[in-house]
Amino acid sequence: MKETLFSLEMKVRDYECDMQGRVNNAVYLNYLEHARHEFLLSRQISFADLARRGINLVVTRAELDYKLPLTSGETFMVNLDLERISPLRFAFSQEIRRTSDQKLVLVAKIIATGVNDRGRPELPPEVTALLAT
Repeated sequence: MKETLFSLEMKVRDYECDMQGRVNNAVYLNYLEHARHEFLLSRQISFADLARRGINLVVTRAELDYKLPLTSGETFMVNLDLERISPLRFAFSQEIRRTSDQKLVLVAKIIATGVNDRGRPELPPEVTALLAT
C-alpha cells in the first residue's frame, strides 16, 4: 500500500481464534469492517445517519490475500486508503500488519457503493466529497 490514509490499532481476542490458536479467516473481515467504520466516523460519516436518510453503504466485492496468521493477544494495525473506481463505486485498499515486527498479515481490496431506499445505486454527498479529496 503506497499511502496510509487511516490506521487503527486492535488486539486479537481469544474467542477469535480457531482450534489451531490462529485467528479464524472470517474474523479478518470483521477487523477490516471495523476499521472502515472507524475511518468514516473520523470523517463525520455515520452509518446510522445514512440509514435514517434511506442510504446504505454496501460491500459488493471483497478480495483478501492472507499472508501470515495472527494469534491470541497479538496487536496489529489495520491501514486503509480510499479510491474512487467509478461514478458509483469506490474501493478501500486495506492491509493488516502485526505491530511487533510490522510483518504483513493480510492485504485486501473492498469494493463498495451506496444504495438508496428504492434499491438504486446512490452515493451520499459526504461520501462523494470524501472521494474527491
